[in-house]
Amino acid sequence: MTTKTAPAKAPSEALLLEIATKHFHSIETLETQNSDRLDFHDVAVWAIRDALEAAYAAGHAAAKR
Repeated sequence: MTTKTAPAKAPSEALLLEIATKHFHSIETLETQNSDRLDFHDVAVWAIRDALEAAYAAGHAAAKR
């Protein structure tokens, strides 16, 4: 017998922005601004790793609730 699980909820925009602004200080919004200077950022790989770990931890915490 198979069990169905509820589909995972998408993370809130506020949470995504919080993670992005914490780990990528030049990012002020996750909205497209139609400007290369504002839409593309040079970031260090360790900052990407830290942001991914924060997102993973947030998802893990949400799954426990």
